[in-house]
Amino acid sequence: MQVKLHDSFSCVEKAWNSVCPLVIKLKRFYSFSLKLEKALQSLLESLTCPPLTPTQHLEREQALAKQFAEILHFTLRFDELKMRNPAIQNDFSYYRRTISRNQINNMNLDIENEVNNEMANRMSLFYAEATPMLKTLSNATTSFVTENKTLPLENTTDCLSTMASVCKVMLETPEYSSRFSSEDTLLFCMRVMVGVIILYDHVHPNGAFNKSSKIDMKGCIKVLKDQPADNVEGLLNALKFTTKHLNDETTPKNIRTMLQ
Repeated sequence: MQVKLHDSFSCVEKAWNSVCPLVIKLKRFYSFSLKLEKALQSLLESLTCPPLTPTQHLEREQALAKQFAEILHFTLRFDELKMRNPAIQNDFSYYRRTISRNQINNMNLDIENEVNNEMANRMSLFYAEATPMLKTLSNATTSFVTENKTLPLENTTDCLSTMASVCKVMLETPEYSSRFSSEDTLLFCMRVMVGVIILYDHVHPNGAFNKSSKIDMKGCIKVLKDQPADNVEGLLNALKFTTKHLNDETTPKNIRTMLQ
C-alpha cells in the first residue's frame, strides 16, 4: 500500500513539475497581451489624430504603421498556433485544479507566488477565447473609439480600411507580390489584412461586410482563397468566427457563401 501511495505521489509530482514551466510561459504571454493592448491604443492615437487624414498619417508615419502591422501579424500568428494546441487549456486546467485543492503540499510552491488563484482565473478567461490575442486587440480598439468621443469614428475606420486596401493591392498585383522575398512576407501581408478587417468590423456600426463598407471584402476573401489552403485556413476561420457582423442580414449572400 505504501509503495502504491509513493508511486501515486511520484506521478503527481512529475506532472506538476512538467506543467509549472508551461504555466510560467502562459503567464508571460498573458502579460504581453496587456502590453499589446496599450501599445495598440497608443499607435491608434498617433495614426488617427487631427489635423492629418488617416492616409496622410500612414504615408508620413510609416514606421508607426509598420509597428501596428507587426502587432497584428504576431496576434494572428499566436492565435493560429493556440487554436492548433488544445493541450494549452488542458494543462492549465490541471494547474488550477491542483492549486485549488491544495494538492501540492511539499512540491514546488514558488509558482503560486507568481500565478496565484486570482491570476489563474484571469488567465483562464483569456485562454478560454478561441483567439485570445485578437479578442484583446478588438476590445482595445473598441475601447479606444468609445473613450475618444471627440475623435470622429471615421478617423479610426478609415485608417483600418486603408491598411486593408494596401495589403489587398500588394497581394493581388503581381508587380508587387513578385517582389516578396519569401513566403513569410506573403503571410505577413495576409495576416495584417485579416487583422485590420476584424478590428474594422468590431468598431464600425455596420461592420466590414456591409455593402457600404469601405473594405472590398469580396476582393480580400478572393485574395486569400487564391493562396494554398494550408496557409489561409486559420485566417479564413478568423474571419468566420471572430468577426461581429458576418451573419447580419445586411451581409451579401455571395460574401457569406465565399466563407462557408
